[in-house]
Amino acid sequence: MNRRDFIATTTTASLALALNGCNESNRQAIDYSKHPQKKDNETKRVNINKNKKTVIKLATSWPAHFPIMGTNVEKFAQRVKDVSGGSLEIKLYPKNTLVPALAVFDACSSGQIDAFHSGPYYWKGKNSAFSLYSGFPFGLTAEEINSWMLFGGGMELWREQYAKYNLHPFVGGNTNIQMGGWFRKPIESLADMQGLKMRIPGLGGEVFAKMGVNPILLPAGEIYTSLERGVIDATEWVGPALDIKMGFYKVAPYYYSGWHEPGSILELTFNKHSFQKLAYEHQSIIEVASSELNSNMTYEFHHENIKALQELKKLNVTLLQFPKDVTAEGKRALSEVIKEQSSENDDFKRVYASIEKHLSLSKEWSDTSLRYFLNER
Repeated sequence: MNRRDFIATTTTASLALALNGCNESNRQAIDYSKHPQKKDNETKRVNINKNKKTVIKLATSWPAHFPIMGTNVEKFAQRVKDVSGGSLEIKLYPKNTLVPALAVFDACSSGQIDAFHSGPYYWKGKNSAFSLYSGFPFGLTAEEINSWMLFGGGMELWREQYAKYNLHPFVGGNTNIQMGGWFRKPIESLADMQGLKMRIPGLGGEVFAKMGVNPILLPAGEIYTSLERGVIDATEWVGPALDIKMGFYKVAPYYYSGWHEPGSILELTFNKHSFQKLAYEHQSIIEVASSELNSNMTYEFHHENIKALQELKKLNVTLLQFPKDVTAEGKRALSEVIKEQSSENDDFKRVYASIEKHLSLSKEWSDTSLRYFLNER
């Protein structure tokens, strides 16, 4: 037998042996499953990188175990650990345990932490364009903003602008359409908005300011107390699922449908240098797990909101819509804000131009398809 034939024969025999071994393992796995008395932890897992552990410090702007937003980040961390075979661990720090709730951007930018979970509109003071990534009044729905982010150029713009702060963002969830807020007194006309102190962030806050409202930015833990004591007259938060848990209905019983955040993105953002140092497979795991985080949070918000709305009906809550003159003024104010911000900031102008192009096409498609369906349904 010559050398070439020997190698070919040996390779074939080795492959057959390997395949036979795989088949034997499969048979053992099947037989093993027939024995319910065997515990799950007796099944051994193969962890390729089990001896190379990397730990990422991730701070959030939410309290520990905060429903939907916080709990989905916890699931994300567990998913990363499971998929990586334990070689990549996300260590979570709820708000104020490592850094304050609204200090996570700076802490991550400087490398004090490796990552954070929050909302882009909290950082509009650094760059007004950042508020657009969270959504804006009369703008993109959850489905539309995800479409723009992933396929319409939004992600490229976002990462380009965050890179200046040594940050690398991923879409980290969506609250879906938000309600217009809780008010201590009913809003019967635009005149009732004048001088109103309201907790509302982002471009929504800019628009409401043009309408005579005094927008105030407060972290979650301070909203109820401020509302109860009259420090603020109204607050928007998210939607029925979270709002009912915050207890706003007890001190502000007038609950309005909204148009200020039709689809609000949350962010899962990493220190860029730290992320680039990760092994390629760890970067890929984070990318896939963040996509799951985004979809799970979006759908869970919808599921929990439809249930919570039924609970609100049993409480002393008055469900309302803003008067027509308030909505009309909101549209006028938005146009003014967009014009001002675009003239002052080239980043804002570029991002809004990209969104406007996507939104224009999406409106036409939605009017042709979804609007017809919803009316008929």
